Amino acid sequence: MQPPNTPKRTQDDELEEEDDNEFERQRKIRKLAKSRKEKELASKLKPPPKTSDEQELDRPITEEEREKILKFVESSEDVEGEVLDDSTLKRMILLFEKRALKNQEMRIKFPDIPEKFMESEVELHETIQELHAVATVPDLYPIMVELQAVPSMLELLAHENTDVAVAVVDLLQELTDVDILNESEEGADVLIETLLDQQICALLVQNLERMDENVKEEVEGVHNTLAIFENLIEFRPEVCSDAAKQGLLQWLLRRLRVKMPFDGNKLYASEILSILLQNSPENRQLLGDLEGIDVLLQQLAFYKRHDPSSNEENEMMENLFNCLCSSLMHAPNRERFLRGEGLQLMNLMLREKKLSRNGSLKVLDHAMSGPDGKENCNKFVDILGLRTIFPLFMKTPKRNRKRILTTEEHEEHVVSIISSMLRNCRGPQRQRLLNKFTENDHEKVDRLMELHFKYLEKVEEVDLTIDQERRDAEEETEEEEEVNYLRRLEGGLFTTQLVDYILLEVCHGGPSSIKQRITQILNLRGGSFKTIRHVMREYAGNLGDAGDTEWRDLEQQHILQLVDKF
Repeated sequence: MQPPNTPKRTQDDELEEEDDNEFERQRKIRKLAKSRKEKELASKLKPPPKTSDEQELDRPITEEEREKILKFVESSEDVEGEVLDDSTLKRMILLFEKRALKNQEMRIKFPDIPEKFMESEVELHETIQELHAVATVPDLYPIMVELQAVPSMLELLAHENTDVAVAVVDLLQELTDVDILNESEEGADVLIETLLDQQICALLVQNLERMDENVKEEVEGVHNTLAIFENLIEFRPEVCSDAAKQGLLQWLLRRLRVKMPFDGNKLYASEILSILLQNSPENRQLLGDLEGIDVLLQQLAFYKRHDPSSNEENEMMENLFNCLCSSLMHAPNRERFLRGEGLQLMNLMLREKKLSRNGSLKVLDHAMSGPDGKENCNKFVDILGLRTIFPLFMKTPKRNRKRILTTEEHEEHVVSIISSMLRNCRGPQRQRLLNKFTENDHEKVDRLMELHFKYLEKVEEVDLTIDQERRDAEEETEEEEEVNYLRRLEGGLFTTQLVDYILLEVCHGGPSSIKQRITQILNLRGGSFKTIRHVMREYAGNLGDAGDTEWRDLEQQHILQLVDKF
C-alpha cells in the first residue's frame, strides 16, 4: 500500500540548477570558513614556550584564555551552520525531490545495470541525511508539509534499496521525536496529521516485513521503526488501535516467536506490545483472535526453569507478563488462557522459585479475579494449586536483588488469589479450600489475623495524615474525597479489605472453631469485630466496575449478609 505519487513541481531547469549550485556553493563556503576558524583558533591559543615540563602541566588556564576559547568556539559555530530558514528549507526539499526523481528515472531506464543508477542513489542518500537538520527547527514542519515532502519521503519506504528505506526511517524517527514535537505544537500537529493521512502505520509495517535482521543496518531500521510507533502513540494515544489493526500487532507476535538469540529488538517488540495492550480493549480482543495468548505462554515457558541472563532480558520477561495481565482483562482471553494450560505453567513457575515467580503471581491474580475468573479458580484447585499458594501465604519470600516484588505487593497478590477462590469456587473445590484454614491448629487463621493487624495499622497512619490535611483545608470536594480513598487503598486498605473478606468467608463456611480462634486473637490484641464490619461495609459500598451491574449488586448483597452473620 503506497500513497499516491506526489505531483512534482514544474520549474525551469536552469533556475533549478542555479538553486542547487547555489545551495552546494554555500555549503562549501561554510565548511571552508569553519576550517579557517579552527586553524585560527589553534594558532591564537598556541601555548607559550615551556620553561619546564612540570610547570607546564601544573599551569591552570587563565580567565583570558578561557574567554578566548569560548569566543572562538561560538564564532566557529555561527559560521558552521546558519540557522535553517524558509528559503534554505525550500532549496533542501527541492534538491531532495529532484534527486529522488532522478534516481527513480535511472532505475527505470537501467533496471539491470546498478553502475548506472548507483551514483544517483548515493546522492539521494546524502540528501536524506541532510534533511535531519529540519528536526532542529520543528516550527518549519508546516512548510515542509506544504511542500509535499512527506508523501515523497513515505514513497521511499518502498524503495528497492533497503539502505534508502532505512535512511528514511531514521529521518522520520528523528522528526517525530516527542521532545522535538513538544517544542512546536503547531508543527507537531501538522506533521503527525499528515503522516497519519498518508497511512504511515501500514507503510511502516510493510517495510518491517522485508527487513532482514541479519544485516546490521536493517537491525537499526527495525529499532527506529518501533521508535516511530512509540513516538506516534505517545503523541496521539488513539493511534494505538489503528496501528494494531494495520498489522503491527501481528508483526510483533511473529517477531517474538522468531527463534534467534535475545537482542534489543526483541526487548523493544515486547515493550511496544505492552503499550498496545495497556489501555485498549480492542487490541486485547485482537491479540486473542490472533492466538496471542499461546504466543505469550510459549515465550514465558522458557523462564519456568531458567532465569534471564541479563537485566535487558529480565525486562523483556516482565513486559511479557504485563502483556498477559493486560490481555486477561478481556474475558474470552481467560478461557484461551485456561485451554492453553496457562494455570499449569504459572503454578510450576511458583514452585520453581525462579525470577518468573513474581510475574506468575500477578498473572494468576488477573486470571482468577472477578466473575470471569470462576473456571480458572476451580481449575487451580484441581491442579493442586493450593499446595503452592498457601506456603507463599504463610511466609513471604525475603526480598533481595533478584526478587522484584515488595513484601506488600507479594502479600496483596497472594491474598487476592485466595479471596478470588473463596468467591468463585463451589462444591468440593470450595470445601478443600476451607479445610486449609483448620490445618495445623488453625495456623492460617493466625496468619490472617497477623496480616489484618499489620495492614490496619498502615491504614490508620494514612487516615491520620488525611485527617490532619482535612483540618487544615476549609472543605473537602468530591474529587478530593475520591483521591483520599485511593490513597487509603494504596496505603494498605485494599489488602485489609481482602484479608477481612477471607475472615468473613471462612467464618461463615468453615467450622465454629475458626470463629473461636478469631475471637481469641482479637481479645488478645485489643481488636474488635466492629472494626472488621466497618471495613467490609466500606468495601461493599465501593466495589468498582468489575463485572456487570447485576453481579455487583449480588456481590454487595452477599458481603453485607456475611457482615450481619459475623
